[in-house]
Amino acid sequence: MAILAIGLLQVALVLRDQVAVDLAAREGARAAAVAAEPGTAAAGAVDRALSAGGPTGAATRTDVDDTTVSVTVTAPVTAVPLLGAIVSGREVIGRATMALEPP
Repeated sequence: MAILAIGLLQVALVLRDQVAVDLAAREGARAAAVAAEPGTAAAGAVDRALSAGGPTGAATRTDVDDTTVSVTVTAPVTAVPLLGAIVSGREVIGRATMALEPP
C-alpha cells in the first residue's frame, strides 16, 4: 500500500511540473504576441510564471519563434523515496502559440 501511495505522489509531482511548464509557455506566448521585443518579453514572462509555481532548481530553456514559445525544463531529482531517482532528470516541454498583435 505504501508503494502505491508513493507512486501516486510521484505521478502528482510530474503532472504539477507539466501544468506549470504549459502555463509558463502560454504566459510567454502572450507576452511575445504584444511586445516590441518578443524574445525578451517571453523569457521574462516564462521566468515569472515558473518562479510562481514551477519545478524548483530546474534548468530552463525558452525558444521564441514569432509568437510560438517553447519551454523545456529539465526537472531535478524529486524527494520521493524509491521512485524519485527513477524519474529524475526528465524533460518537461510546453509549447504555446498566440496571434501576433502589433504593439
